Amino acid sequence: MIPRVFLTGEWRYLAMLNYRVDPALLAPYVPRGTTLDQWQGTTYVSLVGFLFRDTRVLGIPLPLHRDFEEVNLRFYVRREVAGEVRRGVTFIREIVPRAAIAVVARLAYNEPYVALPMRHTIGARNDADRAPRTIRYEWRQRAGWSALTVEASGIAGALAPGSEAEFITEHYWGYTRQRDGGTVEYHVTHPRWRTWAVSSAAVQGDLAELYGARLGDVVRRPPDSAFLAEGSAIAVHLPTRLPR
Repeated sequence: MIPRVFLTGEWRYLAMLNYRVDPALLAPYVPRGTTLDQWQGTTYVSLVGFLFRDTRVLGIPLPLHRDFEEVNLRFYVRREVAGEVRRGVTFIREIVPRAAIAVVARLAYNEPYVALPMRHTIGARNDADRAPRTIRYEWRQRAGWSALTVEASGIAGALAPGSEAEFITEHYWGYTRQRDGGTVEYHVTHPRWRTWAVSSAAVQGDLAELYGARLGDVVRRPPDSAFLAEGSAIAVHLPTRLPR
């Protein structure tokens, strides 16, 4: 039985920048009980910026904490349960603009959240199917503002089966290492997303401060692929601890 829903809301305008990496670079971050997931033999990390809207915890809206930005660095893992392959995500760092959000996520899941000042720019849209041209998520560190920016265009399209974009978006489980070395698993539900093509994508700022020198070097270079996902309503379930 899947545990009850802990958090609901909407994820919108997910700018997803994807980087091929040596699996050895991610080995220290892989939660116990999972293995790295790959697409066509390639290991990816993704830097993802998006808007979190209409946030509710256990069905209760949080005053002044319902709508905010998030930027996270994540990679992909999998776990087999009674013949079912659960394809999931593990986060290296998650940025939000309000300390209370980061505290709740750390207490409930031990997720690696930090709270920093944030802002965003979303370009105008002529209709629901067309991309907003410019999407920019920014966060402020000691050295100043950093930013993730994409230029998108065209009409939103369905995910192609077997595509890289499907691999990046179609992970419905989260896995987080705990302080004692154990792992929690939680279910995330949402419909399949439509995506827009991205003509340019870039990240600027002091990336080593958040991600360390080696991963900072990875996300500093141009991504190997990028796209913009439309997003949808989502639900995040309460975590359960994996057996040792």
